[in-house]
Amino acid sequence: MIRKTIEEELRSMPYHGRGIIIGKTPDGLKAAIAYFIMGRSENSRNRVFVEQGDGIRTEAYDPSKMVDPHLIIYSPVRVLGNKTIVTNGDQTDTIYEGMDRQLTFEQSLRGREFEDDAPNYTPRISGIVHLDGGIMNYAMSIIKSSDGNPDSVLRYTYAYNSPIAGEARFIHTYSSEGNPLPSFEGEPKRLEIPDVDLDGFTQLIWDNLNEDNKISLFTRYIDIETGKTQTEIINKNL
Repeated sequence: MIRKTIEEELRSMPYHGRGIIIGKTPDGLKAAIAYFIMGRSENSRNRVFVEQGDGIRTEAYDPSKMVDPHLIIYSPVRVLGNKTIVTNGDQTDTIYEGMDRQLTFEQSLRGREFEDDAPNYTPRISGIVHLDGGIMNYAMSIIKSSDGNPDSVLRYTYAYNSPIAGEARFIHTYSSEGNPLPSFEGEPKRLEIPDVDLDGFTQLIWDNLNEDNKISLFTRYIDIETGKTQTEIINKNL
């Protein structure tokens, strides 16, 4: 698989939907995480990220305009010990609660399906970063319909042990524009992480997301040795 720059990938299409990027900085010292949301409807665009404990939560920017909160209000990021969970829905809580009961990442998701937003049946994408003794590994998951057929559920998990410094994997909800929107296909894409600080990483992603469709962005660097975190949030509505 060809490794692309963040600019190349994010500029390749105007609407990725929701996206998760996880990787390791070029110096090999930090885990890098990004989660962004995009939207086309008024309800979807009426959101902001706010900090909640060690993670974040989505909230309505204008509560008076909120129509249906059940797929757009959730906690995208939660932390369980030395594990950071990031997802595009309330399966964040499912993973947190399952792993707190000693289930694996994959086992925790077995009871979940794609979103009930026919005809798109938006995939549930999830990621987890695990740090232990100065070692980083991570995994990504996608749960989607079979080519838009809601009678068939497809589940894929990708595990990355000893990830390469300066490289990330990127998974997003939609493979292209369309009506209905087609689900992401294939394994998570390879991206290059440049030698920048968190502010540079954040701005690189934000500046290359489609101006009309981007809504909010969360980024985090985690020191692999100490677990110390740096976090940034950008909201278009604030």
